Amino acid sequence: MQLGKSYIEDIERICRAAEDYVAEGNDAEAYRKYKEALDIIPEPKTAYETATWIFVSIGDLYFKTGRYDLAKDYFYEAKECPNGVSNPYVLFRLGQSLVETNDEKDAKEFLLRAYMLVGDDIFWDEDEKYYNVIKEMIKID
Repeated sequence: MQLGKSYIEDIERICRAAEDYVAEGNDAEAYRKYKEALDIIPEPKTAYETATWIFVSIGDLYFKTGRYDLAKDYFYEAKECPNGVSNPYVLFRLGQSLVETNDEKDAKEFLLRAYMLVGDDIFWDEDEKYYNVIKEMIKID
């Protein structure tokens, strides 16, 4: 589903403000702004592509601050949005969040899905522990 132009403009304006807060290190205000943008989207929010990147932004904010349980919830929401299930970043970050919350079984699933979509490049600049979760599953003889 698509949102009208005025909705999109409002959401983009609010998200730019949120990004400014992130850059300043004001995570609480950034989170509040992202939630404000998300609140503009009608229910079910997961029906709108625009919600995908807002869920990802909130999830990233929580991941960055070590609040992995909350990050995981937002990446699950992003996965349910249009194209979320095929977005390697969404799957990878969800897998990382699951590793951090000690859910290795589900972490394997999502990290492997991300790997299958884009290969091991997605692991390049990340802690080796995430790759280690799936490396036995992708052994090449």
